[in-house]
Amino acid sequence: MSKRLGVSSRWLAGWLVSASLLGACAPEEQVPAGETPVAAPESAEARDISVSLSVPKASLSAREDVLVSVTLRNDGKSAARLLKWNTPADDVEEALFDVTVDGQAVAFTGPHYKRPAPQDSDYLTLAPGETLTRTVALSNFYDLSRTGTYHVSYAAQVHGSVTAFASNSVDLWVEGRVAREAAAAPGGVTTLGAISFSGRCDATQQSTILQALNTASSMANNASSYLAGTPSGTPRYTTWFGAFSSSGWSTAKSHFVAIKDAFDTKPITVDCSCKKTYYAYVYPTQPYTIYVCKAFWSAPLSGTDSKGGTLIHEMSHFNVVAGTDDHVYGQSGAKSLAISNPAQALDNADNHEYFAENTPFQN
Repeated sequence: MSKRLGVSSRWLAGWLVSASLLGACAPEEQVPAGETPVAAPESAEARDISVSLSVPKASLSAREDVLVSVTLRNDGKSAARLLKWNTPADDVEEALFDVTVDGQAVAFTGPHYKRPAPQDSDYLTLAPGETLTRTVALSNFYDLSRTGTYHVSYAAQVHGSVTAFASNSVDLWVEGRVAREAAAAPGGVTTLGAISFSGRCDATQQSTILQALNTASSMANNASSYLAGTPSGTPRYTTWFGAFSSSGWSTAKSHFVAIKDAFDTKPITVDCSCKKTYYAYVYPTQPYTIYVCKAFWSAPLSGTDSKGGTLIHEMSHFNVVAGTDDHVYGQSGAKSLAISNPAQALDNADNHEYFAENTPFQN
């Protein structure tokens, strides 16, 4: 796909204002990608980790946080190396818990991230017999709007396998409450044309974001036009969405119609306050705000794991758009998922991104 993409009319007003601030120079890449990624996954001893859940209070009113204490223990004889995002060590960055209310699954409303390959800093090590305990406010990350009995267990998997950490479960009676929204970043909101910026995006970042939005819009339009053609098992489709079926093609088509429409017509806000080493994240129930992180700034404008592709990835997460999840990350994982589980590939944000980036090119 050519990197010299035209500026769509939707972003033109903001583009001209931002370009005038920069003397019409191409924006420089700002932030290094970070440490060199490491290839070593979690150790096999991660399967020796057991998880114990407990609750300080089992009946809670709508005014109270729903707290769950999580203890991870290494029951093995060797040290265990764990990806932090499979644990609540620093924060809850994944749907770590299986939560149901009166037997019905509860939606995860926390952030959905796009990440680069794990780095050394993304891991923690538990020595034999060592424990890690954190208290998590489930009410910050799950839809607890229904009044009823909630059943909670730990659902995170050992990274790169289908093995889940062993866990007990707990029950809580919870009075339904309104879902919490993410707090606004400091610095106010700046609007240029059809796009808003928050989290103190500087002029260079604003210009870069406008280019990335233009690229994402072009990618989404291309993908939508492609899927408007005759349904068939084309290499491009089967690589990213698996064995052809008319229903699968229809799902992909509807997703990209919605993604295209969001870029073309919706009030998008991009927030620059994230300091994590990831690409970006969104809250799926809070369209159309996209939080861009460090890896976003050093990514190419188009091509594999690009700025434009990152915005496609994140836009697909919004429940009102395609409601995708993060089952796997990376091209290799996405290709394998398409082969092993086409239904999950059609629900995976990276598969949508790579289909839209189409690098290397396929018909």
